[in-house]
Amino acid sequence: MTIITFTLILLAGAYLAGLVGSLTGLGGGVVVIPLLTLVFHVDIRYAIGAALLASIANSSGAASAYIKEGITNIRLGMFLEIATTVGAVCGAIIAVYTPTNTIAILFGVILLFSAAMTLRKKNMAALTEGSKLSYKLKLNSSYPTKDGEVEYKLKNVGAGFSIMTLAGVLSGLLGIGSGALKVLAMDSAMHIPFKVSTTTSNFMIGVTAAASAVVYLQRGYMDPGIAFPVMLGVLGGAFTGSKLLTRMDPKVLKYIFCVAITFVAVEMIFNGYNHKF
Repeated sequence: MTIITFTLILLAGAYLAGLVGSLTGLGGGVVVIPLLTLVFHVDIRYAIGAALLASIANSSGAASAYIKEGITNIRLGMFLEIATTVGAVCGAIIAVYTPTNTIAILFGVILLFSAAMTLRKKNMAALTEGSKLSYKLKLNSSYPTKDGEVEYKLKNVGAGFSIMTLAGVLSGLLGIGSGALKVLAMDSAMHIPFKVSTTTSNFMIGVTAAASAVVYLQRGYMDPGIAFPVMLGVLGGAFTGSKLLTRMDPKVLKYIFCVAITFVAVEMIFNGYNHKF
């Protein structure tokens, strides 16, 4: 395979990763890492390094549009980033000393969890009464709909913060945005409407990934030939996804996405179990 062919395929795959990541709030790593490891047989640590940069690009592309739309809860995102950033640095340090086949198996398990979380029924209703901590930290907000502004209140802020710490560890360890856990924390634990949790997750993913990317950069696991086309493709996909989310029902895409990543998850677990990484 020539360099041009490799780059073009990588660009297309990264575009798909950015599109899916921005629509679901899962980040682009769930597509980029299997593409690099299973199709191109890239060492999983270099794949994680590229995926972290992809997550930064995905977050930058989608988050800017969502903030302009007024959907993202910036104050909540910045508060929860304290937990995810600390967790991400710890996860990245752990990953350097973890066998690649173990990382592959863990990644497959997280993919299966992400598929299950994507299919679960989302919290669409907004609460009328929040917790005391949500008022003290001024985390309650509103988001625009076709029928006007909808206000929402937050519950279980402490539980959401704890889940975010775990999400950060997984992000640094596996090179993914851990969007499934982020959306779970905001959607189920804190009772935030789905569109707000998805867009706020996208806003946070870049900061979390940047924290752990520093460790991979210092260890030499960033290859420009891989990372550059991945970043370009993901950024393009993220912009497209941010435009589509406001006017489409992503249900069909989610079903296709879940089938695809379930297949990839089984493949990653099988290859990791048989020490093929």
